[in-house]
Order: sequence, then C-alpha cells, then structure tokens
Amino acid sequence: MTQLRRNAAIRIAGISVILALLTSITSWLVAREKAEVGVVSLVTEEAHRILLDRKAIDLSSDDAKINASKAAQILSDTLFDIAEIHSPNGEKLAESTSFNGSQIKPFLPSHHSSKYMTSYYEIILLPRDQWVLRVFIPLIDRSLGGVVTGYIEGIRVIPDRQKHEILNSSLTTSLMVSLATLICGVVVYPVVYAFSIDSENKTKEMLASNLSMMDVLGRAIAKRDSATGSHNYRVAWVAANIADRMSISDSEIESLILGSFLHDVGKIGIPDAILLKPGKLTESELVIMRTHVQQGIDIVDGMTWLDGAKDVVGGHHEKWNGTGYPNRLAGKSIPLNARIFAVADVFDALCSKRPYKESMDFKSVMALMITESGSHFDPDVIEAFIPISESIFERFFGENEDDARALLEERISRHFGM
Repeated sequence: MTQLRRNAAIRIAGISVILALLTSITSWLVAREKAEVGVVSLVTEEAHRILLDRKAIDLSSDDAKINASKAAQILSDTLFDIAEIHSPNGEKLAESTSFNGSQIKPFLPSHHSSKYMTSYYEIILLPRDQWVLRVFIPLIDRSLGGVVTGYIEGIRVIPDRQKHEILNSSLTTSLMVSLATLICGVVVYPVVYAFSIDSENKTKEMLASNLSMMDVLGRAIAKRDSATGSHNYRVAWVAANIADRMSISDSEIESLILGSFLHDVGKIGIPDAILLKPGKLTESELVIMRTHVQQGIDIVDGMTWLDGAKDVVGGHHEKWNGTGYPNRLAGKSIPLNARIFAVADVFDALCSKRPYKESMDFKSVMALMITESGSHFDPDVIEAFIPISESIFERFFGENEDDARALLEERISRHFGM
C-alpha cells in the first residue's frame, strides 16, 4: 500500500469512526427520547380516559375533591406510582401513592406547579439505577372549547423490562446508524483516494512548475556576476542545513530556500558596468548597487507562492549590529531566515572566486566569520553553523553546477514534500 493510499485510508477510517460515534450517540438519544415520548403519550391518553370514565375532568364542581380522590386512586393503581390532581389554579385536590411510590417519594426532587397547556415530562435517575418518569398532563375539556379544567402530575417508576426494551431499541438503532456510516466510509474511500491522487499530482505539477521558474530566474541572475548558477544552489543548500541544525520548521525552510535562490533577483536591474566591475565601487555606484534589494522585493511582491521569499530578499544585507541596509535593522528585528541566509551567503562569497576577488581557504573564512559574530551575524546562527561548517565546505565547494543542483534538489524533495 502506497503512503498516499495508507494516509487516505487512515483519514477516512478516522472520520468514519468519529462520525459513527457521533451519529450513534445522537441516534441513541433520539430513539430513547422517542420511546419516552411514546410512553408519555400512552399514559396521557389513558389518564384522560380514566378521568372521563370517573367524571373527573371538570374539577370546578362541588364534587371536585371527591372525584379527584377517586381518580387519583385509580391512577396510582394502574398508571402511576404517585398521582396528584390539581385544580385549574394549581391547588392540590388529591394525591394517591402506591407502595413503590412511597419507597421513592423521599428521593424525588421538589417541583413547583405552574399552568401549562401541553403535556411534558422529565426523567429522574434515583439511587439503585431506578429510572423515574415524571409526567405533567393538563386536563382539557373539549366540550368547553378546550378549557384547562385541572392538572395531573404523575410519577411512574419505569419497570426494568420496559427500561431494557427502550435501551435495547435505542442501542439497535444507534448500531444500525453506526454501521451505515462505516459502510459509507468504505464506499467513499475509492472516490476520495482517486481525488487525492489527482489533487496531489496537480499540486506537485504546480510546485514543480513554480520551482522550475524559480530555478531559471535565479540562475539567470547568478550568471550575470559569476560563471555559473552554482552560487544559488550552494547558498540555498547551506542555509537549509543551518536551519535544520536550528530545528526550523519545514514551512520556514521552504521559504528560506525560495528566498536564498532569489536573494539577488533585483540585480536584474543593475547595469553590467557596476555589477561586473572588478575593482571597488564608488559611493555613487554603491548607492545604485544597493537598490537591488528594493528591486528584488518589487519583483517577488504580489506572487503568493513567493511571499516567504521576501524576508531573505529584503533582509539579506542587514547586519546584527544595525549597520546593514536598506533599513538598518538590528538584532532579532531582522527576520530569522535573513539572518541564517546572511551566514550562508557570506560563507559562500568568501570561499568562492569572483571577478573582483580570489577565494579564501576554509580556516581563514571561519576565523573571519567568527570575528563577525555579534556584529555582522546573529551569534546563535554562527553557533549552529560552526559544527557543520567544515563538512559543508568539504561536501559542497569544488562541486560542479550539476552536482550542486542535485544536492539542493534532495533538500527540496524533503522540505517541499516532493
């Protein structure tokens, strides 16, 4: 099973299980409530029938208390364990309690009678797992135009047999819903997997296209002031190694690689007479050269997939002590990726031959860079770089452009998920 297929299966299985749990719990609650409502409906109908038979619907007559007492006795013998009958104004006219009712009465929470037009109920859980149904029933005389003539408040201890029937019915319903949800997950899996494959392929194609464009643009700029495009490959690879050493996240390393490769993209606007001048630049030439930073920001600005590159493009000439350009940022106000890149860029520049300089040996380069820690460079970045600097130098420098590109491509595959 491929990693993508495995991931799709795990995700769909996880979602299906979560949905199955949620739907089964919901369906169980709905089924249980439906069963409870069914019991209440039956009790309400029976209570009305009994009171009609006993002529106790109208509780405003002179015989109201006598009729209510007789009706309450029948209700406690047949439907309820405790039956109370109240007048239209809430006065208790009668109460009758069965043996079971007398056993549970001390444990029942108190309640206040109030006027209501429709039946309702509440479930009360008592010690020893007793399940009690408290029902509130308005007595409505249809012959008088639907006038409420009194109220029945009944307590019924749900028998174990009936409780088990309700619970089993609810459980069966929830299991069926849960099973249906899981089956849907199995059926949907091939569709989701196919969609994931297509989506991933398109994402990889788009990413590959963007990286190819970055590669072409970066190498075009690099070759203006060096013989090959190896510089961009090297600095991006070195910067990524430092970031790894500092435990930077993959998403930040992605941005670092993009920024490293395109750090000098603004040099496209610098005249060759200045860019390729072998000697020291004049003050006026330096002013022009330094505009490549803003020109680089202008080029990558507005390209969503290059947003992360702006930190390096805009900050790779800033210095830890605040003497860099263009914004004279200092310390941690300089983006971390720009601070990491500054170390990689200077290291490569000192180790490489340029039109205006010869390369330096490794020991001389590191001595100079350590001296600049705390002034040009972030001390934490230098501290992370020192242990890996020699292996980087031995592995990378002296490689041709194709070898340098291959090393960076391995990094891109790791951090960009390709």
